[in-house]
Amino acid sequence: MNQQKLPNATAVLVLGIVSIVSCCCYGIPGLITGIIGLVLYKKDNDLYQQNPTLYSDYNNLKTGRILSIIGIVLSVLYILYLIFAIAFIGFDALSDPELMQERIRDLQN
Repeated sequence: MNQQKLPNATAVLVLGIVSIVSCCCYGIPGLITGIIGLVLYKKDNDLYQQNPTLYSDYNNLKTGRILSIIGIVLSVLYILYLIFAIAFIGFDALSDPELMQERIRDLQN
């Protein structure tokens, strides 16, 4: 029997990698690509579960899922960090290093 490749397995893998790489771009691109990767994973996983012997690259699909989850977690953590920094340090201090150091010293004392 000739095995086929899952239609979105490579796309899920690439989106998982992109979600990890782009999580530091304010978290939004990493979050979006990670969620898209998980949606595509679900579609291909359902297809694979219907007939497992027909498809060959399920390992790429599982790896892409894991990378997408890691990318989502890192993106959420980065977004939370940005919210914390803006809430406690202030938006104006993010562009002024001296003001940022002063506010961090104030927080420490």
